[in-house]
Amino acid sequence: MESGGRPSLGQFILLGTSSVVTAFLYSVYRQKAQVAQELKGAKRIHLGEDLKSILSEAPGKCVPYAVIEGAVRSVKETLNSQFVENCKGVIQRLTLQEHKMVWNRTTHLWNDCSKVIHQRTNTVPFDLVPHEDGAGVAVRVLKPLDAVDLGLETVYERFHPSTPSFTDVVGHYLSGERPKGIQETEEMLKVGAPLTGVGELVLDHSCVRLQPPKGPGMQYYLSGQDFDSLLQRQESSVRLWKVLVLVFGFAACASLFFLLRKQYLRRRRERRRPEEEFRERTCPEEDRPEEDREGPKGACVVCLSNFRSCVFLECGHVCACTECYRALPEPRRCPICRQAISRVVRLYNS
Repeated sequence: MESGGRPSLGQFILLGTSSVVTAFLYSVYRQKAQVAQELKGAKRIHLGEDLKSILSEAPGKCVPYAVIEGAVRSVKETLNSQFVENCKGVIQRLTLQEHKMVWNRTTHLWNDCSKVIHQRTNTVPFDLVPHEDGAGVAVRVLKPLDAVDLGLETVYERFHPSTPSFTDVVGHYLSGERPKGIQETEEMLKVGAPLTGVGELVLDHSCVRLQPPKGPGMQYYLSGQDFDSLLQRQESSVRLWKVLVLVFGFAACASLFFLLRKQYLRRRRERRRPEEEFRERTCPEEDRPEEDREGPKGACVVCLSNFRSCVFLECGHVCACTECYRALPEPRRCPICRQAISRVVRLYNS
């Protein structure tokens, strides 16, 4: 498309797509930024003997968003690992994941694909206790599966490859799917493992509970990382989304500027076109700019369509066709120099 022409449908689609993607990325960025801001403002409370006194002095005996660090301790019974001896925990997650190769009809390549075919999670009540032995304070953890970051440790992992027969191989190629095998995984939150909890701390009679927060932008965390590492990871995620917003926002602004510039050039050219046509019809050839003199080669300066076919004497200008010469008013004068025409000599182009 030439410069100044109408924008194409593809350019409008590019502008719309980049704008929608930018709006979506900005929405996610705002959510991530709010989560990181709330996490940064969470109150850090030491898990010690003065915990109950701190909560009793708080409004409603509750801290809406608090950080507490401790070790995992089961309340009564524990969960035993199915594959590892002497491995006890309070949360157990068993996963079966199928791995296979799928034929892509577009790229004509085999792509690796995985799918969870079975998953079971078992939990038992547990507390957070201080790392130091002998402390008599404990925090009961409620609804641990609602946490967005559950610090489970992989204690067992094994891949069971498939052994297809020749008939199965032929069938797999015809169907476009080649099973690779089943991966079996066991994850556990072990007893005694360090855990960082971020949520709502409530004093209920003599029991301290950690539960999911209720405020907007507050997320529930039960992480195996310390609080500083958890906060740093969230801030890194916010910076990544911010960069994506800036990149796609710049693309949307560049597309909008390009389309507006196209529209401006087209309208300016449309406004200048009548002026140029009027100047070509009325302005003498010697008074025109050099670029305006380069019209159709040998065209009559009056009608701009027929070829020049006569010489005006005594000035000697060759500028008009015979029909336009006959249409000149009496007394006839040269359209270029306005000198009186005494006689005319016909030209014959060969």
